[in-house]
Formats: sequence, structure tokens, C-alpha cells
Amino acid sequence: MELICKTVVFFLLVYPSLGIDGEFAQNFIAIAGPLPSELGNRSQLQNQFLPEEDQGPAVAEAHDYLCQQDLVASELPHYFSRLREIGVTHYKIFLPWARVLPKGDARKPDEAQVQCYQELLKILAAAGLRPVVVLHHQRVPGAVAAQARGGKANTFADLFVEYAEFSFRVFGDLVGVWLTFSDLPEVLESLPYEDPQYRAQALAATHERAYTTYHEKYSPVGGKLSIALGMDDDILSVKTKPSSSSSLHTEDHSVDFLSLSLQYRCGNETDFYKKLSEFQNVWKDIEILVFSLKFLGCGSMEENPFIPLAAIVTAINKEETHMIGYDVNEFLDFSSSHVLRYSFCPLNQILYKTNTVQEKQVAVLAPRSSYQTVWEMFAQQSEVERDSFLQDVFPSGFLWGTSTGAFNIEGAWAEDGKGESIWDQFGHAGHVYMNQTADVASDSYYKTSYDVYLLRGLHPQLYKFSVSWPRIFPAGTNETINSKGVDYYNQLINRLLDSNIEPMVALFHWDLPQALQVLGGWQNDSIIDAFVDYTDFCFATFGDRVKIWITFHEPWVISYAGYGTGEHPPGITDPGVASYKVAHTILKAHAKVWHLYNDRYRAQQLGRVGLVLNSDWAEPRTPTNSEDMRASERYLQFMLGWFAHPIFVNGDYPDILKAQIQEVNQQCSATVAQLPLFTEEEKSWVKGTADFFGLSHYTSRLVSAATNGTCAPGYESIGNFSLHVDPSWPQTASSWIHVVPWGLRRLLKFVSQEYTGTQIPIYIAGNGMPTEDTGDHINDTLRVDYFRRYINEVLKAVKLDTVDVRSYVARSLVDGFEGPEGYSLKYGLHHVDFEDSNRPRTPKASAYFYSSVIEKNGFPSKASDRYSTPVVFDLPTPSKLPNLPASEVPSKAKVVWQKFSSQTDFERDMYFYGTFPENFTWGVSSSAYQVEGGWDADGKGPSIWDNFTHVPGNIENNDTGDVACDSYNKVEEDIYLLRALGVKNYRFSLSWPRIFPSGRNNSINSHGVDYYNRLIDGLVANNITPIVTLYHWDLPQALQDIGGWESSTLIDLFDSFADFCFQTFGDRVKFWITFNEPQVIAWVGYGVGEFPPNVKDSGSAPYQVAHILLKAHAKVYHTYDDKYRASQGGVIALCPNIDWVEPKTPGDPRDIEAADRYLQFLVGWFTHPIFKNGDYPEVMKWKVGNRSELQNLPSSRLPVFTAEEREYIRGTADVFCFNSYTSKIVTHATTWLRPFSYEYDQEVLTEVDSSWPSSAIADQRAVAWGLRRVLNWIKEEYGNPPIYIIENGVGIKTSSDVDDNARIFYYKTYIDEALKAYKLDGVNLRGYNAWSFMDDFEWLNGYDPRFGLHHVDFDNPNRPRTPKRSAVYYAEIIRNNGIPLPKEDEFLYGEFPKNFWWSVGTSAYQIEGGWRADGKGLSIWDQFSHTPLKISNDDTGDIACDSYHKIEEDVEMLRSLKVSHYRFSISWSRVLPDGTTRYINEKGLNYYERLIDALLAANIMPQVTLYHWDLPQALQNVGGWENDTIVQRFKEYAELLFQRLGDKVKFWITLNEPYNTAYCGYGVGTAAPGVSVRPGRAPYIVGHNLIKAHAEAWHLYNETYRAKQGGVISITISSDWAEPRNPHKQEDVDAARRYLQFLLGWFAHPIFKNGDYNEVMKTRIRERSLAQGLNQSRLPEFTESEKQRIKGTYDYFGLNHYTTVLTYNLNYAAAVLSYDSDRGVASVTDRSWLKSGSFWLKVTPFGFRKLLRWIKEEYNNPPIYVTENGISERGTLDFNDTWRTHYYRSYINEALKAVVLDGVDLRGYTAWSLMDNLEWAMGFDERFGFYHVNLTDSSLPRLPKASARYYSQIINCNGFPDPAMGPHPCLELEPQVTPTAPTPGPADSVHFLGLELPSHSAEVALYVLFALSAAGVLGLALFAYKYGKLSKRSRKRTHTQLSKL
Repeated sequence: MELICKTVVFFLLVYPSLGIDGEFAQNFIAIAGPLPSELGNRSQLQNQFLPEEDQGPAVAEAHDYLCQQDLVASELPHYFSRLREIGVTHYKIFLPWARVLPKGDARKPDEAQVQCYQELLKILAAAGLRPVVVLHHQRVPGAVAAQARGGKANTFADLFVEYAEFSFRVFGDLVGVWLTFSDLPEVLESLPYEDPQYRAQALAATHERAYTTYHEKYSPVGGKLSIALGMDDDILSVKTKPSSSSSLHTEDHSVDFLSLSLQYRCGNETDFYKKLSEFQNVWKDIEILVFSLKFLGCGSMEENPFIPLAAIVTAINKEETHMIGYDVNEFLDFSSSHVLRYSFCPLNQILYKTNTVQEKQVAVLAPRSSYQTVWEMFAQQSEVERDSFLQDVFPSGFLWGTSTGAFNIEGAWAEDGKGESIWDQFGHAGHVYMNQTADVASDSYYKTSYDVYLLRGLHPQLYKFSVSWPRIFPAGTNETINSKGVDYYNQLINRLLDSNIEPMVALFHWDLPQALQVLGGWQNDSIIDAFVDYTDFCFATFGDRVKIWITFHEPWVISYAGYGTGEHPPGITDPGVASYKVAHTILKAHAKVWHLYNDRYRAQQLGRVGLVLNSDWAEPRTPTNSEDMRASERYLQFMLGWFAHPIFVNGDYPDILKAQIQEVNQQCSATVAQLPLFTEEEKSWVKGTADFFGLSHYTSRLVSAATNGTCAPGYESIGNFSLHVDPSWPQTASSWIHVVPWGLRRLLKFVSQEYTGTQIPIYIAGNGMPTEDTGDHINDTLRVDYFRRYINEVLKAVKLDTVDVRSYVARSLVDGFEGPEGYSLKYGLHHVDFEDSNRPRTPKASAYFYSSVIEKNGFPSKASDRYSTPVVFDLPTPSKLPNLPASEVPSKAKVVWQKFSSQTDFERDMYFYGTFPENFTWGVSSSAYQVEGGWDADGKGPSIWDNFTHVPGNIENNDTGDVACDSYNKVEEDIYLLRALGVKNYRFSLSWPRIFPSGRNNSINSHGVDYYNRLIDGLVANNITPIVTLYHWDLPQALQDIGGWESSTLIDLFDSFADFCFQTFGDRVKFWITFNEPQVIAWVGYGVGEFPPNVKDSGSAPYQVAHILLKAHAKVYHTYDDKYRASQGGVIALCPNIDWVEPKTPGDPRDIEAADRYLQFLVGWFTHPIFKNGDYPEVMKWKVGNRSELQNLPSSRLPVFTAEEREYIRGTADVFCFNSYTSKIVTHATTWLRPFSYEYDQEVLTEVDSSWPSSAIADQRAVAWGLRRVLNWIKEEYGNPPIYIIENGVGIKTSSDVDDNARIFYYKTYIDEALKAYKLDGVNLRGYNAWSFMDDFEWLNGYDPRFGLHHVDFDNPNRPRTPKRSAVYYAEIIRNNGIPLPKEDEFLYGEFPKNFWWSVGTSAYQIEGGWRADGKGLSIWDQFSHTPLKISNDDTGDIACDSYHKIEEDVEMLRSLKVSHYRFSISWSRVLPDGTTRYINEKGLNYYERLIDALLAANIMPQVTLYHWDLPQALQNVGGWENDTIVQRFKEYAELLFQRLGDKVKFWITLNEPYNTAYCGYGVGTAAPGVSVRPGRAPYIVGHNLIKAHAEAWHLYNETYRAKQGGVISITISSDWAEPRNPHKQEDVDAARRYLQFLLGWFAHPIFKNGDYNEVMKTRIRERSLAQGLNQSRLPEFTESEKQRIKGTYDYFGLNHYTTVLTYNLNYAAAVLSYDSDRGVASVTDRSWLKSGSFWLKVTPFGFRKLLRWIKEEYNNPPIYVTENGISERGTLDFNDTWRTHYYRSYINEALKAVVLDGVDLRGYTAWSLMDNLEWAMGFDERFGFYHVNLTDSSLPRLPKASARYYSQIINCNGFPDPAMGPHPCLELEPQVTPTAPTPGPADSVHFLGLELPSHSAEVALYVLFALSAAGVLGLALFAYKYGKLSKRSRKRTHTQLSKL
């Protein structure tokens, strides 16, 4: 039987199952038509019968050829008869409305047309064919449209029904089947209505009226009418009401059958089935005529048309559809004279054989599987064809991405409340290679900005990452939500979107919360609801920004490796049961989540939800073996179909899978595998639950059928297959990944064929390969080749196989933790050095390659032409700068020194927040010789620097620029990192000898030109403005040979070079710099001769060279101006270097002149001629001229410009560019006349301040405030031109400085000073460029100093570039366009809670004095301060502030402050002179009783500290705090005070800052008692005893006194806040935590937590002790009873806090025994933080709030009283202490935020201190007080500072009233007089009686005054005595209003 007969037989075989009876079979329609082209051409019927796409262009236009009378009678009857013979029953006729009724009027038909069609119908009937007549298809006739457009709403329906009725009348007796319309989209589009919905409604109404008319008036018996629907029409909305659809809506009562046009695309069968299924769900129980059937892409039909047709029949059979006929055109061959493509057995023969065909024949005709189809497509490919490379690009909109997984890269396994995951436990149990863990991994939790930085460089559209379930829900359920984990993902998502990268988020990537695994994990069905809750939270939290969701990443791996083989956590080995159960649970969980999104979120969020399935490709090991073939398909179904089939096909597992498991179980006596069953409800619930098909693929397998079946459960034994690889396939670092690129193409075709069709897009969500942990990590050529070939196979699938792939995601962004293999496998595009705690990330070759693929969107057949689009950048409009007069001497810019030199440090250093204007340009800079390398490549000529560096000894380490950073060969790499930085411009220089090797335009090097073209094109394509320097010191050696810059011939030669550059690059380069730092060229090259050409002529050559440079610059400027500016529109300038200089004595006019002169010689030398009058500065001409005359020279060594030259030079710059690095201090000097020297001509001396931070370059110290002053000087000197900072940066001397803290401080402060200049001073600053883009060749210093934002490894031939932390920091500044105020630093207005305590503090030894008064005993501080060299200036507390005798004055100060409380301490040795209760000093006690009474009388409550460091010396003599008997002594001392003072004191502090006692007193010995001999033991013993002493005192009070006295008692602990020095580094985060636990936690943990030391301390000290050979820890242990006694001994948390530190890890030698080495932490401070009078105290208010919040979280929110907080000053006294006011304002505001925003239970605040006092070892140098105590006056008067009034105002307002609410009454304090301190004059003058006199004159005046006053001394003393008594009785102070900050 021939093939086509088989096809029809098969059709008929299936019909009985559809309930089709014999009669129906006889009425079955087999429809053909329209005419074949050649017959139609002869019959002139082609336009009538052939679809438009089958017509030639001429025919398509010739609408006259419709129907003529001269039909070829002999051909048509024969043709129709032949059709009838082979079984065709019906024929399509398309009536042409426009020809039948040309005017649209049924009364005026075209009779010829009517007769023609009547004749045609009769011929059909004669041949035994019945017509199916279509009334109208394609566009509506013009005449009809015109009438409908102007008529009523139903005009079109009226006209069509008129035409239909005419047709029914004229042709009806010959026609039994009618269609009103076909080709609906074209019909709808041509309807003359604007609203698409209205068009659809009009067409539907028209059809329904025609249907009604037909059946009411014309229908013969059995006549049918319908409308032809296309498969691509919206068939769902055709049926449903068109509420929101513009699609046609008809009801099934207006059709007698459904006419359907089908397109079956081979390879996208799934699409067809899905559409058919949707359609059948809607149109139930209606007969279907397949009016049109087309096969697309089915090349195999030539051999076997049965395959697609059988597939269609199978699909229809499954859905129980009522088919009445189909289109047979696909089986007819119009090009053949035989009419038929196949020998078609007559239909009537087949009808009788229906019941006789055997069942076996049906089996033979079963449809091919998708796998077989794909296999056959590719089986015959030759290797050459298979591996051929396709040069083409992906479709527009294709998405490129890269990926990571949370547990692979995040680290921070237990940070910020994250819960444990199964991977955490798996790693900690030692199941990973070399016992590695994911604890830190790539540290991405702290490196969001680093990872996004890399992504910006890579430039993908997608970033696929996963959310860590236990980071969000630590216990797996929504009972606990970890807000910090949520913050991390919010930040990541926001950063991605900021960078135009779409997040693709996997909800589950294997890291199950361990808490859920304990309950059974994925084997427990309850996990489904937990997972839904988790995903619900993610959708609600992130879904406004995340639009692509992945429920599960590679669930096969979870089921197979986690629960099957146990290779992955949770490590369960149960492949037969658990593995299938888990898959079942996952599928149900996935479906539930999809429905959740669909029902609750999709409408608002408009996202997509799918999952990612991993699959190998499988091919039969022996292709001719059918068993192997089936095994291959089985392998795919077990791997991919297991999950894909339920979701994408029918809601159930694949039949192959089910059958195989059933077969295995039957063969074995026991159940080997248990496949759970889905209920029917679950199937419908699971089916269709994906908006895309995510696919990850890595390799392919050869599969054979298992030969020795076993009943042992195993993946392969259950599936009955064995896996193999072809030995020729290249192996990767992973044993399971071989490189088989073509497998991906075939897999994609299979997925499309089996699951997705064209309806569901495929996202390739994982593809990549690992390399080993050895060898070259950077130049990963194997990975490059892998990506190139695999991506090309994807391209083939898209382009050649029409597979709908929408994305490609490369694995992975960075190297990470790879499961059981740990870090031994490297998948990353970026190398991560896991040995370095910074986890630096370095782009590999594969990153650059993949980036280029992304940029080109594939593999275009030829390189695109050079960038030709006009470039538009934000550049200043070129305009002539104003004419300025010559500078005066000194210049008017001296106002800059007058304005700034008198600033206080506080005013100068106050950090400023703000942003630059929108068009501000941020960039980085480099220069050719420093980065390019390729010194002699491709025809480049030698430069003077090439020759110079090749002479040994000239450069440090004999370095050269021969290779440098190899940028000549790394254009793509450099642009990658520029893109990552986010710069708006890149400043680089052109190498003159690379373009003109001989320096002249007769030697153009095209290779060099090509290099710069590629660089410039790449920049422009990435919206980076090129700023191009024409000359950056690398003169062609050939030109140096003719004299270099000493020869005026270079003027024309340089102009020729510049002209070529303008002509060649100027279409894209709009910003030109002629010379970089011309002063360096002239002075360093030709003066001191340190740079090539090494001319040492310091007195004349520099001036001659500068003269020529200026003329060369001017000539180039005019060349650009005259020839190019009009067409190119760029700007041009030169770029001097400027150091700021500060006069050594700002009040000395000679130093001001010296500073001005220095700048004129340095900068004005070049800028004065250009920006002013065309000539040198007057001071230069004056100085050089005069000195030349003194040197007996006939004329000045400074050359003279002619008037013409001056005019030519003046104004030759459009903008002001400069480089700046540092500052100097300058003073006037008389210098030597010989030798002649430019340097001596300046008559200045320079120096630096040793306190300024140093750098790798000796004379380049960081002096940020100098930059602001430079900018102001330029503004004042040159009329505020547009200014660009072209270079600014710092060198660090280290080979590896990826964590370059000092560079960040540099940029942080310098950029801030630039911001101040712009915002505060009105400087016209337009741009800022950091130096430098990357580490490079730094001239004489070679590669030692590192200036780069990117680290370059000069020892590696690849010259890999690694972003430093400063690069990430600078990128952030660029992103923010400056330094905006962080939201958390915004000032908060509001009040503290009512009854908030406001206090101020002091301590006994610091203020009391009376050191031996009234029987007081010696304290350790008495002893210490009387020991030489212990205290600054040998100060002591013998008298101090004499508060022992000044109760009234002290209380009066407190009244004035308006405090509610006063914190002071009791001197133990004043009350108990020997420290014991053997003798009580009543006079000492009486002092405190009187003080307390005076306080209470003033309504001020006492807060009493029992111990503030002043231990009785008698107790120290027996060991002090090292002797545990002190615990009892302290308890006895405390009891005495409770007894005697407790009725009046309600607030007790046992110990003040025990850390200081233990560490400073007994560790390093910087405080009394000065013990430092046992730094690794004594502090811990002392701390131990302090804690126990505190606990005893607390229990004593609690058990004996609390009930009757009703007070509270606790301890005060001091603590800085600790920030990690690098907040992006786990090691530094750990160091900060360790710092806090060793400082605050040392004492707080035992008291406020569990009675014992914290684990951090215990572990560290124990480990170090054991390593030191000790048998136990040096940290003492508490007994269990001691722990219970210590735990909870607090009523509040007393906190002393002043500042913040930046901490980092510091590893001490194991042998060092000390607290510091145990802690292992070093600290620094941020250079931008304001200083104080104490080296350790920096103003860091943010840390206060953080510390308060940390205490709340760490110690369960105890009531907190801040018991000290304040700032010191030193040096000259200034009563207007604005810095202290600022400190209290900002710190107290942070406390308010802690209360209001963070819920901290803060009850009170104590400022430190009431008055200046003895600051321990610092003596009286450092002053913290609100009141100044004048120690030079024996009466020690207390004088208020401005801050006192400010603090009293805060107290009065109980916070900060909002000024927006108007003036608050609390601000109206009585005036207070702030004393003024004398202002120091210049060093050689003094203030005397309001006059500033020289010191010798003041001395004379003093003696005169003394003589005149002597007589009145006695009277004055008497007067003072009487006034003093009066003052004590009634003292009232006046206040001056505090000036605002």
C-alpha cells in the first residue's frame, strides 16, 4: 500500500473511536483548491484561486484577471475529474465581491463575472466535486469601504448582506457550503473604523446577519454556512465576550460548523497541540472543517508525509473532536504534470477497508516521538556540517545574562540573623573537598557593589541570582523574617536596575533551611505551604521590580543528588523512593507558587514565572541499535521529562517514565522504585504552570540500553540505561562535563518539539564549564572556546531550526563554592582569589570574550564599520573667554588666602554633602607611555622615554614601558572596566611616535591610527567621551635628535601632528588637550634634567622650552579654530599641574607674596599668557629680569613675546584644565644668584607639614583642603572659566593594594573639597578625573607606586586588571553624582520621652583636688601622677578644679545648665583612706553628704559612681585588682556608701569603664597603677575580679537596700563603635565584631547575658593560649555558681561612648601574649572625620546610634543610660566652641534617632564633662568641659563656653523642636555672656590692652603698667574679697546667644 493510502487508512481507522458512523464517513469532506499556477495562468483565473503569497508580483497587482468567458474548457474538466478520482470531494471558490458587484450595489452586478462563476460551478458539479464558496477574503473593496466610512454604524453589514443575498440567489442552487469571510486579520484591518474592538464587533454582527438571512430565506436542505478562522486568530476571545479584546466575537449559534485554518510547524508541534487544546476547550461539540492545512518546515514530508499528518490526527483523536473534513492541498503537486505529489489511493476504495486493517498496521503507523524526529533531523549530518560555524546575529531583543547561586557566592553564612542551610551543615560536617565550606565563599553578601561593578563591565541584560531562603526566613517559615537579609536583596535588585540589568530571580537554588530539613525537607508535604509562604513574601517584597521568577533551579539535581545518590545535602541515598517523592513534592510546590503568582500578583506586577530544568543531550551509543535509541530517549525523559512533561504537556509524568518504572517493579520481586501518582485535579493544577521554559545544559551523553539489569535501586538501573562519553569529546575540569557543543542545538530542538513550540519561550539559564584550580586562572582559552561554540549552536537553533530561544545565561559571574568540589572548580567569568580575604575579582579572557558577544549580539558576518553617528556630549559651548588684564603683584587672588587661611580646623575640615550639576563629567585618566606598551609594535617609532628607560639605572628596578599595561593589545579589556566604572569620559594621550614614527607626517603608521580608532570607537559606542591629550611627554626620538623642544622647528611639526589628529579623530573627539603639564616638560626635562631628554640647564632652557611650547600650543589652537571647529564643535586647552601653597605665616605679607609668586611661576608661566594678556606674569618678568641684571647678564633669561605673538597666544584655550595632587607650605626666601635657576628665581622655600598623610611619592602628601583653595584661586585669578580637574590621585607603595583604604580616604576628601568649591564658593567646576585608570608605569619610579583604581599584575604576561575597592567607591560617587547626604544622617527633629534624664558628669580625681585634705588617703592616681613622665606636663590632680572646696560654684554651674541629674564619683580613699572599713574618714563622707544635699536643694538628682579608677594605694600595695580579696573590700566599701548615702542617692554605678582599669591600668600601664609586665594575663584577672566585685555590690544592694531605698544600680561600660575598615569584606566585619566583644562584651556579656564571657573571647584566648604551649586558657573561668551570681546583675545598661574606629584583622605572632594579640584587631580612623583635642577621639555621630542599636539587639533591649559622651579640645582657648556644639547636636540627635526610629530604651543622657579637668595621663592639655577652669587664676574661676548654653537649650526643649513649626518657647533662654579668649597674634607679636605689639614693646609696657598699678593692689584685693562673698550669696550669670553653626 502506498504511503498516502496509509495516511488515509489511518484517518479512517481512528474514526470509529470518534463515534463516526458509515453515513458520516460518506459525507466526509476532502477539500482542494485553488487552481495550480500554470493552469490558472492559462485560464486567467489565478487571482481568483491562488492565495496572494503564491502569485507573482505582476499578478498580485493585476486585479483585472478574475474570471473571463474564455475558460480552457478542455483543461478544467480534466483537472477536476482527476481530483475526484483520487478522493477529493470539495473545492474552494473565492468569490470576488469587488468584481461581482463593482459599485457595491446588487442591482448593478458585472454580468460577465456572474456568468463566469456560474459556468465554473457547473464544471465542478459535472466532475462530481462540490464547491465551498467564500463570499469574501482579504481587504474590503474600496467602494464598500468608502460608503461604510461615511454612512451609519451598520452600513457595512447592510452592504455585505446585500451582496451575500445576491450570491445566495444567483449561485445557491449550485452551492451547499458557504463561508462568509476568510483571512480575518486582513478583513478586520481594512474595515473603515479606528477602534479595533468596534471593527471586530462590526464583522461579527455582519456575519450573524448573513447567517440568519441564509437560513431564513435561502438554505437548501443540508446547506451549511460558517466563517473561516485562522489558528493564529484569537480563538478564545472569538468565543467569549469581547469586554477587553479587539478580537472577533461570534456565538456558536451563528455557525453550522467551524472552519479552521491550521499551520503545523514541524519542530514546534507542542505549540500546535497547545493551540488545538485551547481551541477544543472552547468550541466543544461542534463539527470542524480543516479548511486550510499547511505544513511548515517539514522537509521530511518528501519522504514520509505521514509523520506530521499522523501527529495531527493523534492530537485530534486525543481531544475527541468532531472532524467533518480537511484540506488535502499539501498532498497535491501543482508543479507536476501528474497533478499529484503522491499516488493517492481513491477514497472510495479505502472506505470499504476500514474494518479489515489489522491492529499491527496501526502500530506501525504510530507517530514518531519528538526524540526520533530530532534524531532523524540531525543523524545524517557530517562532522563538517555539524561543526560549521554560523556567522549571524541573534534576533533583536535577545537577552544575554550571567548567573550565580546564593550558596555559591554569598558567604556570610551566619551573618545578620541568617539561618543555617543544609549546605552550611553539609560543609561543616566535612563532606566537601579539603573540608572547605561556603562560610565566606565569594563574600558577595558584602560585595553587592563589586558584583554589580563587574556586571556593568560585562554589560548583560539579565543577571540570574537566587534568594537564600534561610537568609529571608531563618527558620524556614514566616514566623521569623530577617529584615537584614531582605535589605541585602533589595539593595542588589535596586543596584541592578540602576545599571539597566534585569534581575532574574531563582526562589530555590538548593539551599533549604536546615530547620525544614529536620522536619523531612522535600519529603514532607508540609514544606509546600512553607515554600508558598516564602515565595509569597518574595513576590510581595521584590515583585514590583523583579519580572522574571524561577521557582526551582534544576530540581532534578535536588531529587537525584540530594535524595538519590546523597552527593549533595541533605545526603539521603534513596534513589527508588525518596528521589521520586521529592520530585513529586517539588512539582506540586512549583504549581502552587505559579498559581499564587497568577492569581494574586500577575495583574499588577506583569511578571513571568517558570522553572529551570537541567538536561544533558543524549544520543544512542550505537545509532543503528533500536534499543540504544530507546534508552537515549528514556534517559532524556528520566532527566528532563520527569519535570517538564507534567508542567508543559499534560500534568503527569511521561508515559516512558511510568512504563519503565512499572516494568522494573514487575521484573523484580520487590518494589524498586515508587513513582507517586497525581490525582486528576493535581494534573490539571500542574499542567501549564510555566510562562517560559528555563533550560540549563552543560554536556551530552552517549546512552546504551543496560545489558545486565539489576534490582538494586539506582538511577541507571531503574531507567535501564548506561551512560558513556565519546573519548574524542574534550574533557573539562569536571569529570561529568565534556565539550559537546552540537548537543545543545539538538536538545533545544527537542525541547521545542516536545514541550514549547512557539507559544512558550525558552530561556537558556545556565551554560558553562569549569576550569581547574591550578594553572592560568585568567587566560581561560578553553572556556572562551566553549562559550564560542555553545553559543553558536544556540544561534543555529534559533536561525536554522526556528527554535524560540529568548535568552542565554552564562555560568557564572564569579568563581564560587561548587558544592562537594568546594573551590576546586572554577566556573566564573571573573577569577576570585579565595586565598585573599579581600576576595578580589579579576575579569578572565572569557569575560571579555562574552562581553564582545553581547555587544555584537552574536557573531556578525563582518566587523561593523567604524562608528559614524555624530557624537553628542555634554561639553561647554566653545566661546571666547573674556580679556583679562595682567595680574598685579601680588595678584588679586590673594583674597583666597585671606578667606581661608584663618579657618579653624573645624571650619576647614567639616565634611560637606551635596551633588554636582547633572552635566558634570566624571572620568579617569591615563597616558600613552604609561599604559600602552607595544613600544616597537606594528611600526611604532621610538620615543625619548623608550630610549631613556632602556639605559640601566635610569628607572627604579630598571623598569620600562615596553609592555606597561599592554593597553595597545587590550582595547576591549580597558573599555570593559571603563564601562564598569560608569565614567562619562576617559582622558588618554596619543603617542606621537606611534602615529608618526619619525615625528613627521611623511611617516604615518596606519596600525597606530587603527589602535586609536578602535579605542575611540569603543568609547563612543559606550557613551564615554574621549578627552585626548596630544602630547604627554613622549616625544619621537627623531625629533629630539634635531633639538627637541629647544628647537622652534617643533612648532610646525607639532601642528602638523595635531592637524592630522583633528582630521582623523575629530569627528568623534570633541575635547582636546595640547600639552600635559608643560611646566614638567620645561623644568624636569630641560632644567633639572631628571626626565628625558635630560638637559640640565636650570637657568635658561626651561624658559626657552616654555616659550616654544606656548607658541606651539597657540598654533595648534588656531589650526583647530580655523579648520575644524566649525564642523567638529570641540574644545581645546592645555593642562598645567598645580600644587596649592599655603603661606607659612598667613599674617605676613611677604609670605602671601611668596605663595602668590610660587603659583605664578608654576602655573601663571603658561596660563597667564593664554588666559590673560598673552604675556608672562609681571612677577616673573620682574624677578627673572632683575635677577638676570644682578647676574650681570645683558638681558633677561625670560624670553620676550612680540606684540604680534602676544595677541596670537592670548585666548588660546576654551576651558581651564589642570592636574593637582598635593599642597606645600611656602615662605619668602633670599636665594642664591648662582647657579642660574628657575627654582632660585622664585625666591621661596617650600616645606610640608609632617602631620599631613604621606604617599608613595615623597613630596605628594594628601592635603585635601588645598584643592578647594586651588579652585578658588583659579576662579579669582582667571575670571572663573569652565574648569576641569584632569588628574587627581594618590600613589600607594605596595605590590597589591586591592583594599586601598588610603586611596578611598584621598578621593573621599579631595572630591568633597571640589564639591565645596562648586557649591559654597561658586567655582565653575565642570568635571573631575581620577588618576589613574589603572596601575601603570610611573616615570622614574617605575611600577612601585600604585596610582590605579585597577590593580595590574605586572608579573603576569596577561597583565590582568583587578578592580580595587577604590574603583568601586569611585563608581559609587559617579553614580550619585557627588556625595549626597545619606538618608540615615538626615537630621531628625523631635523630642525625647517625657521624664528623660539630662545629666552631666565628672569624677573625683579629675575635679576634687584636696589630695591630702581632711585625712584623705593616697590613691593609685596620686601615686601615678607623682611619678615622673607619667602625666603630660607633670600635671597632677592635687588641686585639679578644687571642687572639694567649691560645692556652691559647681552646683551653680549645674543649675545654669538646667540638668536634671549630676553624675559624680566617690573617692574611695577619701572615705576609707586605706581602702578598708577599719577607718572611716567622716570629713570625706561629709563632703559628699553636703554635695548631695546641695544638689537635691537645687532639684538635681545625684548619680553616684562608686569606683572611677582611683583605688586606694593601700589596696594596690597588696595587689589591687589582681588580688581577689578586693572583691570583699569593694563590697564593704559599697555597703558603707549605701548605708550613709543611700537614702538620698537613687542611682548607683558600681564601676566606671572596667575595661580601662583592666587594660590601661594593668595591661599597657598607661593609667594607674601603671602595671604592664603581664599584658597577656593581668588584664583578664583584673577584669575577672571587677566583674565579681560588681556582682557582689549589686546583690548587696538588691538584697539589703533596694526595698527601703528604692534605687537602681548597675555598671558603666565604655565602648567605641567599630565599623569594618572595608565594609565589603567578611574578615573586617569579623574584626569589628571581635573588637566590640573584646571591649564592651568582655564585661557586658557576663552581666547582661549568661554570666560568662562571650564565645568570641573564650575561643580566641583559648586557642592562642594552647598554641603558646599553655595547658589552659589565660582567660580565667567562672564557676557555675559564679555565673549564676553574675548573670543579670543590672538594673540598666550604663554606657560611655565617644567615638568610632575602623577595624581590620591583624595577625600577631603566636608567641605574643597580650590582650591586643588575643583580639587580633587593628584600627584606623577615616580621614574625613572631624578631629578633636584627643588623638583617639574623632567625631562620628553615626556610630553612637549604631552602638545603641547593637546593645538593644545583643542584650535584649535593656534600659540604657548614657553616662558619658563628649569632645575635647586642646591648644588655644576659644569660648565659642562651635566644634563642641556641633558634636553635641549631632550625637544627641543620633540618640534621638535610636529612641524614635530604632526603639532603643534610652532613659537618660550624660554629657562629659561639666568643666575642664585633669584628663588622666593627658593632664590638663585636653579639655572636655562646658565650663573653662582658668588654672592660672588661683581662685580657679569657671567660665561658660558657648556649648554650655547650647546644651541647656537642648535640655530645655527635651530634644530638637522642628523649626518648620515656628519658634518654640523652649529656645528662649536668658542671655548668657560667653567670655572671649584672647586671640593669638603672629608668633612674634602679642596682644596687649587691645593692641598688637612686638613682644619687646609689650614687655616694656607690662613693667610700666605694673609700676603704675602697684599702689592700688591692696584696695583691689579688698574689693574682690567683698565682691566674692556677695557673689556666693546670690550669683546670676548672663548669656550671649549662641551663634548658629
